[in-house]
Amino acid sequence: MNSLSNLLDGFVSVLSVQNLLYAAIGVTIGTLVGVLPGIGPALTIALLLPVSLQLDDPTGTLIMFAGIYYGAMYGGSTTSILLNTPGESASVATSIEGYQMARHGRARAALATAAIGSFVAATISTVLLAFVAEPIATLAVTFRASDYFALAVLAMVTVTAMVGASLARGLMSLTFGLFLGLVGIDSLTGQARFTFGVPELLDGVDVVTVIVGLFAIGETLYIASRLKDLPANVAPLEPAKGGFAWLTRQDWARSWPAWLRGTLFGFPFGALPSGGAEIPTFLSYTVEKRRSKHQDEWGKGAIEGVAGPEAANNASFSGVLVPLLTLGIPTSATAAVMLAAFSYFNISPGPQLFEKSPDLVWALIASLFVGNVMLLALNLPLIRVWVKVLQIPRPLLYTGILVFATLGVYAVSGSVVDVLIAYAIGVLAMFMRRFDFPIAPVILGLILGPMMETQFRRALLLSDGDMSVFVTRPLTVTLLGLAVVALALPHLPKVWARLRGGSAQRLSFAEDD
Repeated sequence: MNSLSNLLDGFVSVLSVQNLLYAAIGVTIGTLVGVLPGIGPALTIALLLPVSLQLDDPTGTLIMFAGIYYGAMYGGSTTSILLNTPGESASVATSIEGYQMARHGRARAALATAAIGSFVAATISTVLLAFVAEPIATLAVTFRASDYFALAVLAMVTVTAMVGASLARGLMSLTFGLFLGLVGIDSLTGQARFTFGVPELLDGVDVVTVIVGLFAIGETLYIASRLKDLPANVAPLEPAKGGFAWLTRQDWARSWPAWLRGTLFGFPFGALPSGGAEIPTFLSYTVEKRRSKHQDEWGKGAIEGVAGPEAANNASFSGVLVPLLTLGIPTSATAAVMLAAFSYFNISPGPQLFEKSPDLVWALIASLFVGNVMLLALNLPLIRVWVKVLQIPRPLLYTGILVFATLGVYAVSGSVVDVLIAYAIGVLAMFMRRFDFPIAPVILGLILGPMMETQFRRALLLSDGDMSVFVTRPLTVTLLGLAVVALALPHLPKVWARLRGGSAQRLSFAEDD
């Protein structure tokens, strides 16, 4: 009942004209960038982060960012279905059946089941978030320094181990992020670390600079380098036919169970330390394919193959917010960018957030309900507008992103050095994408590294330098043990196949953009 009361207070806040405007701007921009091939929510929030710092309204800004995240999840289905090019990695599973439906003259049905499924899943998962988050935050208050250190290790290791095709490359990306987090003056000793005599580095490498370099500049340069390889033919949008919301009675009967099952996959997987939307979307696709009574349609446009993954995709976002808000742990690249936004407003997500800033938290959660309604209204009636967006000349689009990214970095710091650092990181990020080095571990290392170092030192200080503090507390040992399991898990299929005399691929998943 306490959660319900707080949620109602959140609705009172979010239904103000100003916050409704922030939500509308967020979902519109999010849908727009989700539609554009190769541009995901992390890149968009990275671009808008410098602008948002001038707004001096943390509640409205975070509502807008949440709308961008949700909108990009919705919009990614449009480019997956009509162009067979996912706008972000979590929409890959949708493109498998969605594009085939569009080719067979069922684009509207595919878009409708994706939009309605996203609405259903996001609504259910947001209800779960509202009733789960506060109890977890209450539990997290009992965490000690050693527990937080182990939790940070678990979060970084699981994301590093589960994304990308190589554990070694993932660890190299994580190490680079940890190195960036160490640059600047050590808070304990006052010594300068890795500044190389550059005064601008004494305060460390700005998070906005790194985020814009990794996502806005790096992703744009990478996509621009392979423009000729990107498909350009958009599947035609057939004339509107009968049925409610372009779905026949049979479509509804086949879609709604897939929506519910996708939700059950998306929310818990999003809440895990290795959270994100890729794992639940592919699991949902596999389950729907095995359960389907229409096996002959798979690979040719089975509607369950769109409904399930899209529901899992959107439900995972509410799950991602659970560790972000209650523990201050980002489990995806976009969540890490949102954590940076919190820090710039001097707000620390974690167990104390629900006590220190309850108005902000519950307004943010309530805004997810409002944003869902707005997104449903945007996606179905305005589908022809989003099709036109797909026809924007790519060179013009990506040139504009680079200009905006440059101005954003300079506006925050007023330093040419920061702009040069952003472009150096961007060029490096382009080559990382080219050679399959995951990006997410870099940003997680940058944000979680300093926190992990602080908690490690605090634990040793409280134990008078006794290292056994990390192996005597049961919760700490459990979290570190799970980190070891996470390192081994991707290799288990390969080891099992060798024991049986066969061969198998390493278990891995794409990054959450």
